[in-house]
Amino acid sequence: MGVDGSDGSDGSDGSAGRGAPTGHDADDLLGTISWHEVLTATAERMVSAGLPPMEARWMVEEASGAGTDEELGVLVTERGMAHHDSMVARRLAGEPLQYVLGRWGFRTLDLMVDRRVLIPRPETEVVAGLALQEADRIAAARGGATVLVADLGTGSGAIGLSIAAECPEALVWCTDCSSDALAVARANCTGLGRPAGRVTILEGSWFDALPSEMVGTFDVLVSNPPYVDVADELPAEVADWEPSEALLSPDSGCADLESLVDGAMRWLAPGGVLVLEMAPDQTVAMADRAWSAGFVEVCIHPDLTGRERSIVARVPA
Repeated sequence: MGVDGSDGSDGSDGSAGRGAPTGHDADDLLGTISWHEVLTATAERMVSAGLPPMEARWMVEEASGAGTDEELGVLVTERGMAHHDSMVARRLAGEPLQYVLGRWGFRTLDLMVDRRVLIPRPETEVVAGLALQEADRIAAARGGATVLVADLGTGSGAIGLSIAAECPEALVWCTDCSSDALAVARANCTGLGRPAGRVTILEGSWFDALPSEMVGTFDVLVSNPPYVDVADELPAEVADWEPSEALLSPDSGCADLESLVDGAMRWLAPGGVLVLEMAPDQTVAMADRAWSAGFVEVCIHPDLTGRERSIVARVPA
């Protein structure tokens, strides 16, 4: 297929332009077409498919290794064009852009992501920020002493690894019941550099993954658990590609949230904090449940769109 989706059957001789062949014919392109031209054609294909044209830029940059307009002026390579064609085909088949690229930004991190884990989202960046604020506050109150943090249901490691990267006082436990998800989290932890030495990755369901000797010691527990009702209809790009076990929960999406609220008090130290992401229509019920469980200073926080998205609940000091 050509960069414009053509099959090259118009009798063209492989000269530069939108009708030039790609993929297995990429040898003919060497020295004849630039990444700028590929970008123009790919953007047109995205628009024709009802997708944002900016996605073409991300895929072309990934395939070419270019990051500036000047760098996109270089000629394509066979390997780069093959990678480009593969990504475009996957995206046009409905695969989420983040999986097509194989990575996605989250706060300060560039995370590896694939179908084994949820795609990191902006609302979860806010939740990570709330947990970081609490970790920083506790560390400052202790004069820079160590803070113990657990990211339960870590998936790609987005929240827990962000805390390790941004809070040097934090020792972080990242847990998940999925061995596949933890393989992704370990890969991302490896790319973290020196903060990776303060991260422990454990397999298990919620609190069962934590060492029993750590009961009553954690300063911050944070989680983005499954909170979508199993009866809810999700967009195809979510339902068909992202792991359902990380999205769906019984009892109107509240089963895992309730388990976390009910069990957190036992694991938190005096003055410790529970931070949970959830759906806007779950925040009031979960805040009330946290009050009933003995938490104090229970607050509901919005996401970037202003919708209620998380609760922060503190244990009495």
